[in-house]
Amino acid sequence: MRKFLLPLTVAVVPTALAAAPAANWTNQVSLSPIGGHVLGNPAAPAKLVEYVSYTCSHCAHFVAEASGPLKTGYVHGGKVSVEVRNAVRDKYDLTAALLARCGGPKRFFGNHEALFANQNAWMEKLQVYDRDAAKPQDQKAALRDIGQKTGLYALMAKRGFTPAQLNACIGNAASMKQIVAMTDEAWKKVKIGGTPAFTINGALAGGSSWTDLRAALPTTAQ
Repeated sequence: MRKFLLPLTVAVVPTALAAAPAANWTNQVSLSPIGGHVLGNPAAPAKLVEYVSYTCSHCAHFVAEASGPLKTGYVHGGKVSVEVRNAVRDKYDLTAALLARCGGPKRFFGNHEALFANQNAWMEKLQVYDRDAAKPQDQKAALRDIGQKTGLYALMAKRGFTPAQLNACIGNAASMKQIVAMTDEAWKKVKIGGTPAFTINGALAGGSSWTDLRAALPTTAQ
């Protein structure tokens, strides 16, 4: 008798399951309890806090040099979070800090970097404005006047904000309260010596340059 062999059903099993894509924490922005903007994994083992002033040229240099490497080399993988807090020095710095918060947390880091990238242009106008004796006495009116006459409103307009939106940001009492609280913390509690200044997991890190900070960050975070 002739025997017929039934074909075997062969299950195709991949030799290795495709690895899940690594999380990209550079798209995650949240607010800290004090009102700082946190980029990255809120549960990151290394928590970097940057204290900055928008009228500080050293801060502008740091942001230009460090933002890219911090995002790609440290924040992306979730091992380091970067929080920006204000250490306001004057009314011009305060105006920029209020405008940086326009549009909510998702717009903050773009605003923040744009303000520093264009610092030279609006600071030149600011110096001319500062010599003008005629200025509003009311605080909100004074801050709006600064924004309108130093190029800050024009800069933010290029980012899609209307004058009405910018006026609302200037008059935002909650934002003002948070900026004042962060400033008070920076100068009186943390006792920073100037800007930019940094803490890593609550401890002051020495230096004010990207080279100094990079040396203080955990190497395992890269």
